[in-house]
Amino acid sequence: MTGKDIRMSGEDLHMEHLTTDRWDGALWAEADVIYREAFPEHGRKSEAIVRRMFERGLCTLHVWRMEGEAAAMALTAFDDRSGLLVIDYIAVKQSRQGQGIGRSCVLQLRDWTVGAKPGCRGIVIEVEAEETEENAGRIRFWESAGFRLTEYVHVYVWVPETYRAMSLGFELSSPLTDDGKELFKAITRYHERAYRKMKGDGGSGGKV
Repeated sequence: MTGKDIRMSGEDLHMEHLTTDRWDGALWAEADVIYREAFPEHGRKSEAIVRRMFERGLCTLHVWRMEGEAAAMALTAFDDRSGLLVIDYIAVKQSRQGQGIGRSCVLQLRDWTVGAKPGCRGIVIEVEAEETEENAGRIRFWESAGFRLTEYVHVYVWVPETYRAMSLGFELSSPLTDDGKELFKAITRYHERAYRKMKGDGGSGGKV
């Protein structure tokens, strides 16, 4: 597990960023409070699946602490084939929202990716495509952090919601594709690996 002390100038935020790519029950317990608060049961992976993801070396857990308490969490995965970091989940504790923490976490996540994942070309995330005020607000948030929205609408067979990809490229000389369908290949590869059964594993699959 690694940790970094962060001071965001002009925002009066003092956060500690902890990451681990191995299962850490204590750190997950801190993140899980925010995870369950932010995502309904049908919209989150079970703890058993998350543990299995760590066992397979698929993901990294991020926890941001303020004043010794978890204020935000994220779960990310690196797709070697595309050279993209996939943000699976990211959330700020409800009592901490409205303080600029979310944007600071995204900026810190970008900086962490550049240092921890050599060769990474950028970050991709999926957002719900339905035209609602709530979804529009989420899109504006990601756009404020430099992400670009793609037009392609992705349909999963196992959930009713539709999604669009948003991306943030790191190199102007090598921009990411604007083809959302192409970006979704990295996202779907990750979900497929996360839910794939291991030998002797009786778990079920599906994207949440």
